[in-house]
Amino acid sequence: MRLNSAWLILVFAAGFLSLLYLWFTLFPGRVLPEAGYYFSAEQINQGRQYNMILRLAYICGFLGQVSFLLWLVFSGRLTDLSRWVQRLTGDNYWGSLLLFFLIIWLSLQLLNIPFTLYSGYFWQHQWGFSTQTLGAWWVDYCKSAGLDLFLSTAGVVLLFGAINRWPGTWWLAGAAIVSLWLVIQTFFWPVVIAPLFNRFTPSNDPAVLSMVHELSEKARLPVGQVLIMDASRRTTKANAYFTGLGQTKRIVLYDTLLADYPPDQVKAVVAHEMAHWSRGHIIRGLALGVLGNIFFWGLLFVLLRTSVTQFTRYPPHVLALILLFFLLASFAGNPLQNYFSRGMEVEADHVAVSLTGDVPAALRLQVDLAARNLSDVAPPAFIHWFSYSHPSALNRIKKIKQAGEDSLFSEPSR
Repeated sequence: MRLNSAWLILVFAAGFLSLLYLWFTLFPGRVLPEAGYYFSAEQINQGRQYNMILRLAYICGFLGQVSFLLWLVFSGRLTDLSRWVQRLTGDNYWGSLLLFFLIIWLSLQLLNIPFTLYSGYFWQHQWGFSTQTLGAWWVDYCKSAGLDLFLSTAGVVLLFGAINRWPGTWWLAGAAIVSLWLVIQTFFWPVVIAPLFNRFTPSNDPAVLSMVHELSEKARLPVGQVLIMDASRRTTKANAYFTGLGQTKRIVLYDTLLADYPPDQVKAVVAHEMAHWSRGHIIRGLALGVLGNIFFWGLLFVLLRTSVTQFTRYPPHVLALILLFFLLASFAGNPLQNYFSRGMEVEADHVAVSLTGDVPAALRLQVDLAARNLSDVAPPAFIHWFSYSHPSALNRIKKIKQAGEDSLFSEPSR
C-alpha cells in the first residue's frame, strides 16, 4: 500500500475537521445574546453540557476507528493479517475475504462500543431521557449490529465480485448497486426494518385525523397513514418524521409528542412533515445521494489504482483500504450533506407556516422541543455547519418568524 498525495489530502482534511470539531466541542465560546429571549440561562447551559458528551463520544469513536485502520493499512500489519487469514482458510479466496471482513468488522465494533454504550445508555439515563433497561438496550444494539453485518457482508460479496469481473469499470457497478439500495431501503425500511425496533399503530384519535385531513386538503396532498410509534419504550424525547415511497409513504408521530405537547404544536409538526412530501424532499434527497455516491465511487477507483499494486484480482486486505476511504470520505462530506438537509428543513418550516397560519404555535413548538430535548440552542458556528442536519433552535426560530412575515406580506389586500 502506498500512501500517496491523494490519501494524504483525504487524511489531512478529515484530521483537520476532527481537530476543529474537538476544539469547538470543548471550547464552544459564548452563546448568542438573543438565545436569552427564548431560553433561560439554565436551559442553555444544560443543553451545552448534555451535547458536549454526545459530541465527544462521536468524535472519539470516529478517531478510534480511523486510527486503527490507518495503523493497520500503513504499518504492514495488514499484510500479516491477510496472510494469516489465507493460511487459515487454505487460500480459499471467498473464505479469506469473508473471514477478513468479519475480523475487521468486529474490531471496529469493539472500538466503538464503549462510546456508543455510554452516550446511548448511561448518559441518557443520567439526564432522565432513557426509559430502557440495560438488557433492552443490548437487544436493540445486537439487532442493529446483526442487520449491519448481514447487509455489509452482502455488499462486500457484490463489490468484490464486480471488482474481479469488471476490473476497469467496477466502480460504476458499485455506484449502481448502492444507488439501487438507497431506493430499495427508502421504500422498504418503513415496513420491513422499522417494525423490528418499534411498534407502529394507525392513529384513531378523531382530533388528529381531522387535523391531518384539514392540512392535506390545504396542501392538496393525499396522505396515506399517520402512524403512532411507541417511542416511550425507549425515551422521553418527542419527535416525528416522514418516510417511505409510494405505498409505504407515511408520517410517524412519537407517542411522547401526542402525550406531552398541545394540539396546536402537534399540528405544526404534522404540517412540517406534510411539507416535506409536498416539496418532494425524499426524491430530492435520493437524487443528491445518488450523485454523491457516484462521485465517491469514482474517487475510490482512482485512489485504489494509484495506491495498490495491480493484481489479477484484488486480495481481501484491500477491503480495509476501502473501509478507511468511506469512513474518511463520509466524515469529510458531512458539511455538504447537512447543508442540503438544513435547506430542506427550512423550506418545510416555511410551507408548514403557510398551511397552519399559526406562527406562534410553530415558535412555541421549537422552544419546547429544544428545552425538553436539551438541544444546544445556539451551537458554535463550526459545529452547526459541520454536523447539524437541521437548523439550530435559534436559527429555526428566526426562519419561522421570517416565514410568518413573508406570508403576511404576500397576502392580497382585502
